[in-house]
Amino acid sequence: MKIALLPNLTRRHARQVTADVCACLDRLQVSYAFEDTLQDAFPERSGIFMPPQRLLLEADVVIAIGGDGSLIHAAKKAVEYDKPVLGINAGNLAFMAGIEKNELYLLDDLIAGNYATDRRMMLDVFCRRKTDEAPQYLGCCINDVVVARGEQIKLIELPVTADGKLVNRYYADGIILSTPTGSTAYSLSAGGPVVDPRIESILLTPICTHSLFARSLIFESRSEICVEIPQEREDIYLSCDGDASVLVEPGSVLTVKRAQKSAAFIRIKSDSFIDVLNSKLSQRRA
Repeated sequence: MKIALLPNLTRRHARQVTADVCACLDRLQVSYAFEDTLQDAFPERSGIFMPPQRLLLEADVVIAIGGDGSLIHAAKKAVEYDKPVLGINAGNLAFMAGIEKNELYLLDDLIAGNYATDRRMMLDVFCRRKTDEAPQYLGCCINDVVVARGEQIKLIELPVTADGKLVNRYYADGIILSTPTGSTAYSLSAGGPVVDPRIESILLTPICTHSLFARSLIFESRSEICVEIPQEREDIYLSCDGDASVLVEPGSVLTVKRAQKSAAFIRIKSDSFIDVLNSKLSQRRA
Protein backbone atom coordinates (compact mmCIF):
# COMPACT_ATOMS: atom_id res chain seq x y z
CA MET A 1 0.00 0.00 0.00
CA LYS A 2 1.22 3.48 -0.91
CA ILE A 3 0.07 6.43 1.22
CA ALA A 4 -0.13 10.09 0.20
CA LEU A 5 0.17 12.40 3.22
CA LEU A 6 -1.56 15.78 2.96
CA PRO A 7 -1.05 17.70 6.21
CA ASN A 8 -2.29 21.24 6.84
CA LEU A 9 0.66 22.70 8.69
CA THR A 10 -1.24 25.87 9.61
CA ARG A 11 -2.94 23.78 12.30
CA ARG A 12 -1.15 24.00 15.62
CA HIS A 13 -0.77 20.26 16.19
CA ALA A 14 -0.52 19.17 12.55
CA ARG A 15 3.27 18.99 12.34
CA GLN A 16 3.58 16.78 15.41
CA VAL A 17 0.63 14.61 14.39
CA THR A 18 2.18 14.18 10.95
CA ALA A 19 5.48 13.14 12.51
CA ASP A 20 3.62 10.61 14.67
CA VAL A 21 1.81 9.25 11.60
CA CYS A 22 5.13 8.85 9.80
CA ALA A 23 6.54 6.97 12.78
CA CYS A 24 3.56 4.58 12.70
CA LEU A 25 3.92 4.00 8.97
CA ASP A 26 7.66 3.40 9.37
CA ARG A 27 6.90 0.81 12.05
CA LEU A 28 4.41 -0.86 9.71
CA GLN A 29 6.95 -0.71 6.85
CA VAL A 30 4.53 1.13 4.60
CA SER A 31 5.75 3.55 1.93
CA TYR A 32 4.43 7.10 2.06
CA ALA A 33 5.01 10.37 0.26
CA PHE A 34 4.44 14.12 0.57
CA GLU A 35 3.96 16.90 -1.94
CA ASP A 36 7.38 18.21 -2.94
CA THR A 37 6.57 21.64 -1.49
CA LEU A 38 6.86 20.12 2.02
CA GLN A 39 10.41 18.82 1.66
CA ASP A 40 11.83 21.51 3.96
CA ALA A 41 9.16 20.83 6.59
CA PHE A 42 10.00 17.13 6.98
CA PRO A 43 13.65 16.67 5.98
CA GLU A 44 14.20 13.89 8.52
CA ARG A 45 11.39 11.65 7.30
CA SER A 46 11.92 8.48 5.27
CA GLY A 47 9.02 9.32 2.94
CA ILE A 48 9.61 10.60 -0.55
CA PHE A 49 8.55 13.91 -2.09
CA MET A 50 6.90 14.29 -5.47
CA PRO A 51 4.71 16.66 -7.51
CA PRO A 52 1.04 16.74 -6.39
CA GLN A 53 -0.38 15.08 -9.50
CA ARG A 54 2.08 12.19 -9.41
CA LEU A 55 1.58 11.85 -5.65
CA LEU A 56 -2.16 11.30 -5.99
CA LEU A 57 -1.86 9.21 -9.14
CA GLU A 58 0.46 6.67 -7.51
CA ALA A 59 -1.17 6.57 -4.06
CA ASP A 60 -3.61 3.90 -2.94
CA VAL A 61 -4.89 5.92 0.00
CA VAL A 62 -4.75 9.61 0.99
CA ILE A 63 -4.28 10.57 4.63
CA ALA A 64 -5.30 14.18 5.36
CA ILE A 65 -4.18 15.72 8.64
CA GLY A 66 -5.93 18.82 9.99
CA GLY A 67 -9.48 20.04 10.60
CA ASP A 68 -12.61 19.66 8.49
CA GLY A 69 -11.45 22.31 6.03
CA SER A 70 -8.19 20.45 5.48
CA LEU A 71 -10.03 17.18 4.98
CA ILE A 72 -12.43 18.73 2.48
CA HIS A 73 -9.63 20.23 0.38
CA ALA A 74 -7.73 16.94 0.43
CA ALA A 75 -10.86 15.00 -0.53
CA LYS A 76 -11.57 17.31 -3.47
CA LYS A 77 -8.06 16.62 -4.75
CA ALA A 78 -8.44 12.88 -4.20
CA VAL A 79 -11.80 12.76 -6.02
CA GLU A 80 -10.08 13.61 -9.30
CA TYR A 81 -8.05 10.38 -8.98
CA ASP A 82 -10.78 8.28 -7.33
CA LYS A 83 -8.72 7.78 -4.17
CA PRO A 84 -10.21 7.23 -0.69
CA VAL A 85 -9.31 9.63 2.12
CA LEU A 86 -8.68 8.99 5.79
CA GLY A 87 -8.94 12.15 7.89
CA ILE A 88 -6.89 12.50 11.06
CA ASN A 89 -8.08 15.28 13.34
CA ALA A 90 -5.43 17.81 14.26
CA GLY A 91 -7.97 20.58 14.77
CA ASN A 92 -11.13 21.05 16.81
CA LEU A 93 -14.40 19.29 15.92
CA ALA A 94 -13.55 17.71 12.56
CA PHE A 95 -16.81 15.85 11.92
CA MET A 96 -15.25 14.20 8.88
CA ALA A 97 -12.14 12.83 10.59
CA GLY A 98 -11.87 9.05 10.63
CA ILE A 99 -9.62 8.96 13.69
CA GLU A 100 -8.34 11.34 16.35
CA LYS A 101 -4.68 12.20 16.93
CA ASN A 102 -4.60 9.88 19.96
CA GLU A 103 -5.90 6.93 17.92
CA LEU A 104 -3.02 6.42 15.52
CA TYR A 105 -2.79 2.77 16.56
CA LEU A 106 -5.82 2.30 14.31
CA LEU A 107 -3.53 2.79 11.32
CA ASP A 108 -2.72 -0.90 11.79
CA ASP A 109 -6.30 -1.63 10.69
CA LEU A 110 -5.94 0.64 7.68
CA ILE A 111 -2.86 -1.20 6.46
CA ALA A 112 -4.51 -4.57 7.14
CA GLY A 113 -7.53 -3.54 5.07
CA ASN A 114 -9.92 -3.60 8.02
CA TYR A 115 -11.98 -0.56 7.05
CA ALA A 116 -15.07 0.54 5.15
CA THR A 117 -15.44 3.34 2.59
CA ASP A 118 -18.29 5.83 2.81
CA ARG A 119 -19.32 7.63 -0.36
CA ARG A 120 -20.43 11.24 0.12
CA MET A 121 -22.34 13.14 -2.56
CA MET A 122 -20.99 16.43 -3.88
CA LEU A 123 -22.52 19.47 -5.56
CA ASP A 124 -21.56 21.17 -8.82
CA VAL A 125 -22.04 24.93 -9.22
CA PHE A 126 -22.66 26.76 -12.49
CA CYS A 127 -23.16 30.44 -13.30
CA ARG A 128 -24.88 31.89 -16.34
CA ARG A 129 -24.32 35.60 -16.80
CA LYS A 130 -26.48 37.73 -19.05
CA THR A 131 -23.80 37.64 -21.75
CA ASP A 132 -23.14 33.89 -21.56
CA GLU A 133 -24.48 31.52 -24.19
CA ALA A 134 -24.14 28.61 -21.76
CA PRO A 135 -23.60 28.24 -18.00
CA GLN A 136 -20.00 28.39 -16.83
CA TYR A 137 -18.72 25.78 -14.38
CA LEU A 138 -17.51 27.37 -11.14
CA GLY A 139 -16.51 24.31 -9.14
CA CYS A 140 -17.68 21.58 -6.81
CA CYS A 141 -18.22 21.29 -3.08
CA ILE A 142 -18.47 18.59 -0.43
CA ASN A 143 -20.06 20.74 2.27
CA ASP A 144 -21.93 23.73 0.89
CA VAL A 145 -22.42 26.59 -1.53
CA VAL A 146 -23.09 29.97 0.10
CA VAL A 147 -24.63 32.94 -1.72
CA ALA A 148 -24.51 36.04 0.48
CA ARG A 149 -24.40 39.82 0.55
CA GLY A 150 -21.17 41.75 0.81
CA GLU A 151 -20.36 44.83 2.87
CA GLN A 152 -23.70 46.59 2.36
CA ILE A 153 -25.82 45.92 5.48
CA LYS A 154 -29.06 45.40 3.60
CA LEU A 155 -31.17 42.32 2.92
CA ILE A 156 -31.08 40.87 -0.56
CA GLU A 157 -33.94 39.33 -2.52
CA LEU A 158 -33.05 35.91 -3.89
CA PRO A 159 -35.67 34.10 -5.99
CA VAL A 160 -35.01 30.36 -5.83
CA THR A 161 -36.42 27.67 -8.13
CA ALA A 162 -36.21 23.89 -7.95
CA ASP A 163 -36.55 22.03 -11.25
CA GLY A 164 -38.05 25.15 -12.79
CA LYS A 165 -40.68 25.72 -10.08
CA LEU A 166 -40.51 28.77 -7.82
CA VAL A 167 -39.66 27.78 -4.24
CA ASN A 168 -39.58 31.20 -2.60
CA ARG A 169 -38.31 34.74 -2.83
CA TYR A 170 -35.99 34.95 0.13
CA TYR A 171 -35.35 38.30 1.79
CA ALA A 172 -32.24 37.45 3.74
CA ASP A 173 -28.51 37.92 4.16
CA GLY A 174 -28.09 34.96 1.84
CA ILE A 175 -28.79 31.26 1.42
CA ILE A 176 -26.86 28.04 1.96
CA LEU A 177 -27.18 25.03 -0.33
CA SER A 178 -25.56 22.05 1.30
CA THR A 179 -25.07 18.32 1.08
CA PRO A 180 -25.99 16.10 4.03
CA THR A 181 -22.29 16.11 4.89
CA GLY A 182 -22.46 19.92 5.07
CA SER A 183 -25.56 19.86 7.27
CA THR A 184 -23.29 19.94 10.35
CA ALA A 185 -21.39 22.98 9.07
CA TYR A 186 -22.63 26.53 8.27
CA SER A 187 -26.18 25.30 7.67
CA LEU A 188 -26.36 24.03 11.25
CA SER A 189 -25.20 27.42 12.55
CA ALA A 190 -27.97 29.06 10.50
CA GLY A 191 -30.63 26.87 12.10
CA GLY A 192 -30.73 24.11 9.53
CA PRO A 193 -31.43 20.43 10.28
CA VAL A 194 -28.82 17.73 10.72
CA VAL A 195 -29.16 15.12 7.98
CA ASP A 196 -27.64 11.65 8.02
CA PRO A 197 -25.10 11.55 5.13
CA ARG A 198 -26.66 8.29 3.93
CA ILE A 199 -29.82 10.25 3.00
CA GLU A 200 -28.65 11.81 -0.25
CA SER A 201 -30.35 15.17 -0.67
CA ILE A 202 -29.80 18.92 -1.13
CA LEU A 203 -30.54 21.26 1.78
CA LEU A 204 -31.57 24.89 1.38
CA THR A 205 -31.14 27.05 4.49
CA PRO A 206 -31.76 30.85 4.42
CA ILE A 207 -29.39 33.08 6.39
CA CYS A 208 -31.13 35.55 8.71
CA THR A 209 -34.29 35.59 6.62
CA HIS A 210 -36.87 38.31 7.29
CA SER A 211 -39.80 35.95 7.70
CA LEU A 212 -41.71 34.08 10.37
CA PHE A 213 -42.15 31.03 8.19
CA ALA A 214 -39.07 30.58 5.99
CA ARG A 215 -37.30 27.45 7.19
CA SER A 216 -34.84 25.00 5.73
CA LEU A 217 -36.04 22.79 2.89
CA ILE A 218 -34.72 19.41 1.83
CA PHE A 219 -34.82 18.41 -1.85
CA GLU A 220 -34.12 15.07 -3.43
CA SER A 221 -30.57 14.68 -4.73
CA ARG A 222 -31.64 14.85 -8.40
CA SER A 223 -33.09 18.35 -8.00
CA GLU A 224 -31.63 21.31 -9.87
CA ILE A 225 -31.68 24.44 -7.73
CA CYS A 226 -31.39 27.87 -9.36
CA VAL A 227 -30.74 31.17 -7.60
CA GLU A 228 -31.36 34.46 -9.40
CA ILE A 229 -28.98 37.29 -8.54
CA PRO A 230 -30.67 40.73 -8.29
CA GLN A 231 -30.07 43.07 -11.20
CA GLU A 232 -29.60 46.08 -8.91
CA ARG A 233 -27.08 44.57 -6.47
CA GLU A 234 -23.35 44.53 -7.21
CA ASP A 235 -22.19 43.06 -3.90
CA ILE A 236 -23.40 39.45 -4.01
CA TYR A 237 -20.75 36.79 -3.42
CA LEU A 238 -20.49 33.03 -3.77
CA SER A 239 -18.25 30.65 -1.83
CA CYS A 240 -17.80 26.89 -2.15
CA ASP A 241 -16.72 25.01 0.97
CA GLY A 242 -15.52 28.20 2.62
CA ASP A 243 -13.04 29.04 -0.15
CA ALA A 244 -12.35 32.62 -1.17
CA SER A 245 -15.56 34.40 -2.15
CA VAL A 246 -16.26 35.18 -5.80
CA LEU A 247 -18.22 38.26 -6.83
CA VAL A 248 -21.31 37.28 -8.85
CA GLU A 249 -22.33 39.56 -11.70
CA PRO A 250 -25.77 41.20 -11.29
CA GLY A 251 -28.50 39.45 -13.24
CA SER A 252 -26.69 36.10 -13.24
CA VAL A 253 -28.36 32.78 -12.51
CA LEU A 254 -26.58 30.24 -10.32
CA THR A 255 -27.37 26.56 -10.74
CA VAL A 256 -26.53 23.95 -8.11
CA LYS A 257 -27.00 20.23 -8.69
CA ARG A 258 -25.57 16.90 -7.69
CA ALA A 259 -22.09 16.22 -9.02
CA GLN A 260 -21.40 13.08 -11.01
CA LYS A 261 -18.41 12.28 -8.80
CA SER A 262 -18.52 11.49 -5.11
CA ALA A 263 -15.92 11.67 -2.35
CA ALA A 264 -14.77 8.48 -0.61
CA PHE A 265 -13.96 8.63 3.11
CA ILE A 266 -12.36 5.77 4.99
CA ARG A 267 -14.10 4.61 8.16
CA ILE A 268 -12.11 2.41 10.52
CA LYS A 269 -14.15 2.73 13.69
CA SER A 270 -17.67 1.34 14.08
CA ASP A 271 -19.16 4.60 15.40
CA SER A 272 -22.50 5.53 13.86
CA PHE A 273 -23.32 9.00 12.54
CA ILE A 274 -25.29 9.71 15.73
CA ASP A 275 -22.33 8.58 17.86
CA VAL A 276 -20.06 11.01 16.06
CA LEU A 277 -22.61 13.81 16.23
CA ASN A 278 -23.10 13.44 19.97
CA SER A 279 -19.37 13.13 20.61
CA LYS A 280 -18.40 16.18 18.56
CA LEU A 281 -21.15 18.45 19.85
CA SER A 282 -21.17 17.30 23.47
CA GLN A 283 -19.15 20.31 24.61
CA ARG A 284 -21.38 22.76 22.74
CA ARG A 285 -24.78 21.71 24.00
CA ALA A 286 -26.99 24.63 25.00
